[in-house]
Amino acid sequence: MAVLVETQQLTKKYGERTAVDGLNLTLEEGEIFGLLGPNGAGKTTTILMLLGLTEPTEGTATVAGFNPQREGLKVKRIVSYLPENVGFYEDISALANLRYTAELNRIRRKEAEELIEEALEEVGLADRAFDKVGTFSRGMRQRLAIADVLIKRPRLAFLDEPTLALDPDGVNQMLELILKLRRERGMTILLSSHLLEQVQRICDRIGIFVKGKMVALGGIEELGMQLSNNGGRVVEIGAEPLSEDLIATLRAVKGVKAVERSQKLLLVSSDRELRPELATAVATAGAKLHHLRLQTVGLEQIYFRYFREN
Repeated sequence: MAVLVETQQLTKKYGERTAVDGLNLTLEEGEIFGLLGPNGAGKTTTILMLLGLTEPTEGTATVAGFNPQREGLKVKRIVSYLPENVGFYEDISALANLRYTAELNRIRRKEAEELIEEALEEVGLADRAFDKVGTFSRGMRQRLAIADVLIKRPRLAFLDEPTLALDPDGVNQMLELILKLRRERGMTILLSSHLLEQVQRICDRIGIFVKGKMVALGGIEELGMQLSNNGGRVVEIGAEPLSEDLIATLRAVKGVKAVERSQKLLLVSSDRELRPELATAVATAGAKLHHLRLQTVGLEQIYFRYFREN
C-alpha cells in the first residue's frame, strides 16, 4: 500500500518542554491508525504539525508528498481535521454552517450543495438540515462535525477524540461511521484517542504515545507477541488434579518464571515458547491434561505495560 504520511525525527519543543520527541511514523493509504496516549502526551501537537499549523523544532514530515510547512495549502486541500472541541455557529442551521465551510474551502455553490446533501445523508442528519445547531445534542454535533470533514472529499482525516463525552449509543454510531468512511470512501484516518476499547475496535494499527515519544507501534496482535516474547508469555493449563506435585513439576521446567492458581486453572509465566515442555510436565506429574493454551494479550495489557515502562 502507498505511504500517505511520513515523519522522520519529528520534534516539537516549547522552551524546555518537549511535546513531541523524534517521531518516526508512516501512515498507509486506506488504513485507520490509532494514536493512543494520555492527555498531554503530544497527540494533538503531532496533528497540528502534520497540518502545517505549527512548525516543528526539528525533523521532517510529508503528507501525500507535500511538506505541510512549505505547501500548507496543498495539504489542506486533501486533509480534513476534526478537533477535540469542534465549534459551530449555534444560532444558524446545520445547512448554513456547512455552506460556510464550503465557502471557506472555495467550493462552488452548485457543487457545495450536492456535497452538503450527500454529507448530511451520510451522517444521518438529512432530516435536521434546517434546524439550528444550538438545538443539537452532543452526539448530533459530532455527526455534523464528520459531515463538515466530508465536505472536501478528503483523502485523509485527522479525528482528535471524536467520541469525547458521547453516551454509549453515540460512541457506537461514531465508530460505525468511521469504519464506513474507510470502507465506502477509501479514506485514510488518524484517530487520536486515550480510550483503549474504542481504538481496539476499529484501528488497523496503533501507536502508543507517552510523554511525546512513540514507545510502541504496530497491530494489536503484533504488539501482543512482542510483549509475550519480552517476559509476558502466559500459558493457561487445565488439568486434574491440580496437585502440589504438578505445580512443583511445572516450576522445575527450565524457562518457567512463575506458576499461579486461578480458580480451576494454572497460569504459567515463561520467557519463551514452552507449551510442548509443559504438556510433558503435566504427564510426568501423573495429571490428566484438559487444555493448554497461550493467553492472548489485549490492548489494555499492552498499553499499561508500555505506559509503566516509560
